[in-house]
Amino acid sequence: MKQKSKWLLPFLLLFVVALVGCTSEEKTTVSTTPDKEEKTGEVSLTIGSWRTEDVAKYEKVIALFNEQHPDIHISFNPTKNTEYNTVLNTALQAGEGPDIFHLRPYAAGLKLAEAGYVEKINGLNGLNAFPEAALTASRDEQGNQYGVPINLSSTQFFYNKKIFKDNNLEVPTTWDDFIALNDQLLEKGITPIAMGTKEGWLLSLLHGIVGPAIYEGNDFYQAVLAGEKDFTDARFIESIQVMKDLKKYYPANSEGLGMDDIRTLFALEDAAMFPLGSWEIPVVLEMNPDLDLGYFPIPSKEGNKSVTTWVDGSFAINANSKNKEAAKLFLEFLTTKEFGELFVKEFSMISAMPGITSDDALLNDISNATANEATPYMWVTNFTGGDPTTKSLLESELQGMYLGQVTPEEVAAKVQENAKTWFTPFQK
Repeated sequence: MKQKSKWLLPFLLLFVVALVGCTSEEKTTVSTTPDKEEKTGEVSLTIGSWRTEDVAKYEKVIALFNEQHPDIHISFNPTKNTEYNTVLNTALQAGEGPDIFHLRPYAAGLKLAEAGYVEKINGLNGLNAFPEAALTASRDEQGNQYGVPINLSSTQFFYNKKIFKDNNLEVPTTWDDFIALNDQLLEKGITPIAMGTKEGWLLSLLHGIVGPAIYEGNDFYQAVLAGEKDFTDARFIESIQVMKDLKKYYPANSEGLGMDDIRTLFALEDAAMFPLGSWEIPVVLEMNPDLDLGYFPIPSKEGNKSVTTWVDGSFAINANSKNKEAAKLFLEFLTTKEFGELFVKEFSMISAMPGITSDDALLNDISNATANEATPYMWVTNFTGGDPTTKSLLESELQGMYLGQVTPEEVAAKVQENAKTWFTPFQK
C-alpha cells in the first residue's frame, strides 16, 4: 500500500501544477483582452446636474448622441437643485464626481475651475457656434474656456390673457401703466402678482426684473461695472423702495409663500401675473394646459422695455475623469445644430446657440426679446462673489425689509458694504 502511494504522489503533483498553470492562463486572458477592448471601444460616462425634472428629456439627448457614438454609454444622474452644489463640491474635493457636470454660471462655476476641478476645453470643436456673451459665463479672466453653454434664461412678467381680456386690461407700456394695472386688478378683487417672500432667491429674481425699469437697466449696469455708480445711487435705492411698494399686490399671506405656492396660484388662475423665468412655461402649462399664457417685458418710466437674461448653465468636464476624450465628444455634440433643435423642442427653453427657433410662438417671442431687449441679471452675472455673496445678502435683507426689520435705504447700504469688500470697481 505504501509503495502504491509513493508511485501516485509524483503524478498528483504534476496534475496540480498543470491545473494551476491552466487556471493562471485563463485569468491572464480575461484581464488583458486588448483585442476585444480595441474592437468594442466601449466607454461609460456619467453626467451630474441639478435638473431632476429632465431625466426623460436627457434620455432623448443621449439617444441622439448615441446615433453617432453607440459605444459611449451615458448615465444622467441629477441631484436635487438645493443639494446639488454641496453634493458636487464634496465629490470633486474627494477626487471623484461625474465625468461631465452642469456648471453653475459665472463666478459660482469659475470657483470650481480655479480650484482645479474643471478641465479646460480651449479649442474644443464647435465653440465658435456661440456668441462671446454666452461663452463668458464659463470663461476665466485668462481666457480659458471651461464649459459649453446650453441655454439662456430670461425673467419677465407672465400674465393670464383671459383675465386681462375679461377685465378689459391692456399690457402696460410704461411703469406708470404697470402700477395702474395692478391697482385695477386689486380693485376688482383679483390678486395682481403671484409672488412670495419665503424664499430669498425669488426676491433677487424679482428685483432683477423690476430694478432695470427704475434705474434704466443697461446704462446703470454699465456704470456699475465701470465703478462710476454703486448701490448708494438714488435710483438704486428707489428700486428697493419699489420692491417694498409692490408687496400690496402680492397675495395676503406672501411671507409664507414659496415657489411651489406662487406657481400653483398662477397656474390655477388665482393670480393675474407671474414674474418668473422662461423655464416655467412648460411647468405651468403642464399644470393647466388650458391656461392662456402671455408675457410682457417690464417697461421703464421712459417706456423702454427690458427682459432680464443670463446663461443659466454650461456643461463641463471633471478634471479627474478617466474618460476625458469621450467626454469631449459629448461636449462637441452639444455645440451642434441638431442638439440645439432637439433641446428647444424637448425642453421648451431658449438655446444659447443663435438661430435656433421653436414651434412655440411664446418661446420664440421671448427668445427674440432676449436678443433685442436684454439686460443682464447682474446679481447672477456679476455679484455672486463675497462671503456671504452679495446676491444672497440682498435676498436676506429684502426678506427683512418685507418683515419690517430694515428700510430700503438700509438694504442698499448693506449691499454696497458687502460688494465693496470684493468687487474691484467699487474699491477705486
